[in-house]
Amino acid sequence: MTTILVAADAEWVRNQVRTAFVGPGQQVVEVTRGQAVRAAVADHDPDLVVLDMQIANMGGIAVSIDLRNEESGGRLPHSTILLLLDREADRFLAARADVEGVLVKPVDPGTLRRAAKVLLERSAATRAALEADDCDDDDDDFDDGVDPPSTSQTA
Repeated sequence: MTTILVAADAEWVRNQVRTAFVGPGQQVVEVTRGQAVRAAVADHDPDLVVLDMQIANMGGIAVSIDLRNEESGGRLPHSTILLLLDREADRFLAARADVEGVLVKPVDPGTLRRAAKVLLERSAATRAALEADDCDDDDDDFDDGVDPPSTSQTA
């Protein structure tokens, strides 16, 4: 089962995400407060976290930074994050959020599904490469083969 966590206080944003992922083998978990995302990630271990740029008490960028801090401290697993921006100009801010993908709202369900598919495939490939490297006894030449996302890259 693929689990998608969506964090947005706007009901229409949550509805867009839910509509995109309705189907067998998919579960959408919703939270309406940015501060609730960390606990939801710990409880559900989602395959994809979709964050609205504007969440009332803690926006998507702050949430993504919080998740990365928790991940680096070993308190949460890695989360693949898709950030939903309000406008093109927000790409500048999103570049500092350490997310795997960004889309500008409004987003139609087809675009959202395609972006999620690309991000989840990348995540699976990265995980497989890291697991394969764990089997290698020579850790001195570690190279995960993944380039960091550029500021112009979108999912």
